Amino acid sequence: MARLEGKVAIITGASSGIGRAAALAFGAEGARLVLNARGAPALEALAATLAAQGVAAEVVPGDVSEESVADALVVRALETFGRLDVAFNNAGATGPVGPLVDMGTADWRRVIDINLTSAFLGARRQIPAMLASGGGALIFTSSFVGYASAFPGLGGYAAAKAGLVGLARVIAAEYGPQGIRANALLSGGADTPLGRSVAPTAEAIQLVESLHALKRIAQPEEIAAAALFLATSEASFVTGSAFFVDGGASMTKV
Repeated sequence: MARLEGKVAIITGASSGIGRAAALAFGAEGARLVLNARGAPALEALAATLAAQGVAAEVVPGDVSEESVADALVVRALETFGRLDVAFNNAGATGPVGPLVDMGTADWRRVIDINLTSAFLGARRQIPAMLASGGGALIFTSSFVGYASAFPGLGGYAAAKAGLVGLARVIAAEYGPQGIRANALLSGGADTPLGRSVAPTAEAIQLVESLHALKRIAQPEEIAAAALFLATSEASFVTGSAFFVDGGASMTKV
């Protein structure tokens, strides 16, 4: 039996990178999907790819830092599929890269909104729907940046990603007795559009690779595989964790 057979999952930031890889992986394991990203064309293309594979997928374009979009995702899941079991709150952005003292207040708030507030807004609506389904799993895409390591120029991003660990732990403590698990997935460097924005040159990529014990960065599918594990019953005793999938970047800089 497929690992997510009969389950319904929301995936944000699904149009590229880790989110797209997760949509394909979750769909291959039997999940019905509600997909979000800001760009509708890429989402529609992904939904068509999934449909060709026999996967039911709804799309809800929009900015998940807006409360109305977070609400719409849950409404679409319930109206179309009748339940919600998994939410992979994956959408994020680095924001401007530079010294903290040069970061404008509007930029700070935007980075926090995209990475952290969006997760709060999503979870606030997702949890009641999961409770009605008998429980579920929330997964937040955090990072080793801001939790185990620090990088100059990424103050807002680091603060937001560290905040996701705390959010996951509070949800785990509050709703664990009711069958809801929550985990923060701490990714290392990955070959994604966001990753390439931070390391746009061959020299920068080599530097990022050198920070990992495996001396390489991840493919999106490798991070998505960890998210899939956290979504399934195989992770039934995993909750409140800072779940590192970082190629050893948190333990070595050699």
